[in-house]
Amino acid sequence: MSYTGPGFEPQPPRSPLRRPLVVVPAVLVPVLVAGWFAYGATGDGGSSGGGGGTTAAGVTPVSASPSAETAGTADAKPPAKPLTGKVIVIDPGHNPTNYRHPSEINRKVDIGTDKKECDTTGTSTNSGYAEASFTLDVAHRMRTVLESQGATVKLTQDADRPFGPCIDERARIGNAAKADAVVSVHADGSSTGNRGFHVILPGAVHEGAADTRPIVGPSKRLGELVANGFRRTTGSAPSNYVGSGTGLVTRTDLGGLNLSTVPKVFIECGNMRDRQDAALLTSAAWRQKAAQGISEGIVSFLHG
Repeated sequence: MSYTGPGFEPQPPRSPLRRPLVVVPAVLVPVLVAGWFAYGATGDGGSSGGGGGTTAAGVTPVSASPSAETAGTADAKPPAKPLTGKVIVIDPGHNPTNYRHPSEINRKVDIGTDKKECDTTGTSTNSGYAEASFTLDVAHRMRTVLESQGATVKLTQDADRPFGPCIDERARIGNAAKADAVVSVHADGSSTGNRGFHVILPGAVHEGAADTRPIVGPSKRLGELVANGFRRTTGSAPSNYVGSGTGLVTRTDLGGLNLSTVPKVFIECGNMRDRQDAALLTSAAWRQKAAQGISEGIVSFLHG
C-alpha cells in the first residue's frame, strides 16, 4: 500500500554516520534487563531493616495494601432502611368488579361470631367515583411510601381477580404473611352532613374461629397512631357521627378483624356521600396525603 500526498512526502535516506548510534541501545537493553532481574531477586531490594524504608538502590517500594483511609470502602454497605425486614399487608376494601358477581359476593362466610356476606360492592360518591377505585389508589400510594422505607408490602387484591377476596380470606392473607401490621382501607357511605374519618379497632372476640384477644392491645395502638398520622397529614377532623370525636371505633362484627391473628385496623377515610368529603376523596393530591398519613402511623407503630 502506497501512502502519498500531503504529510507523506518521501524522506531522504539517513547518513551512514548515524547508524552506530542505533546499535548502542540495542546492546545495552539485555544488560539493563539482566540487572533489573538481579535487583528483583533480592526480595526487599537489599534492605536489611524493617519494611517501608528506602532500598539500597534508592527506590521506595509502594505497598500493594490499601491505605487506612480507603480500606474497607469496597465492602461498605449502605445503611439499612428503617422498615427493612418488616412485612405490611394493605387491604384495599372491596373490588372494582364485585358488582359483576352478585352471587359470589353474597355467599355467606363464617366470621366467628356470625356469618356475613363474602364481600360487598362498596359505596361511591354521588358523581360515581367508586370506593373500590379509591381504596386501590390509596393502597398503591401507600405501597410506594412504605417500600421506600424498606418494608415488604403485600396487597390482598390489586384488581387482579374477578371479585373479592372474601372477608375471611382477606384476614387469612395477613395471617399467612405473618404481617407486622395490616390496614384495611375504606371510605364510608353515610348520610350527607356526616363528615370526617374514623379508625375501626377489633374488639375482644373469642368465639368459633375468631380469637382476637392477643391482638386487641397492639391493634389499638396501631389504630391510634394511624389516626394521629392521618389527622396531622390530611388536616381532616375525626368523624362527627361515630367515635364521640376520638376518631376511634371498636367493633366485633367485621370478619376481617375477627379472624385476624396479627395487628389490624380499618380506616374509613371520609364519607363519600357528603359533598365536602367527596371533594377531598376525589382529589389525587389529597389521596397522596391520606396515603402518607396512614403510612406514617404504621411506621410509628413498627418503630415501637
